[in-house]
Amino acid sequence: MASKLLWASRAASYLRISLFHRGFATVIKDLKYAESHEWVKVDGNSATVGITDHAQDHLGDVVYVELPEVGASVKQGEGFASVESVKATSDVYSPVSGKVVEVNKELDSSPGLVNASPYGNGWIMKVEMNNKDELNSLLDSDQYSKVCEEETH
Repeated sequence: MASKLLWASRAASYLRISLFHRGFATVIKDLKYAESHEWVKVDGNSATVGITDHAQDHLGDVVYVELPEVGASVKQGEGFASVESVKATSDVYSPVSGKVVEVNKELDSSPGLVNASPYGNGWIMKVEMNNKDELNSLLDSDQYSKVCEEETH
């Protein structure tokens, strides 16, 4: 199943070579966003973090994700992982501070999940937040959509 998803992701990326730039990215209403193109889904003190559809679209086919260590401390705005694509390697910045409580081990064997399902199966880490006030400095879906529009024009 994972190899089919990876193949589908590669095929989808191949078919939308820059001739047909989508011009828009999927943005989910209930998430918070960092200007550096990470998203956060908050559940109590727990935050699930990944990169946005806009980010994965600009990266192209993801071939490797360097995951943080479980138990590591992350700080808002600081790098915690990197995503390697056929085009480039990009750092991923934590939108919140806290302790890494889980990482998405699926990405070790199926890094293409970041492309195929950036807001679902392509999540990168779960963090136990130590300062929920940091969420106030993040963007809502409308604000983030504007950031994406400005970048594509």
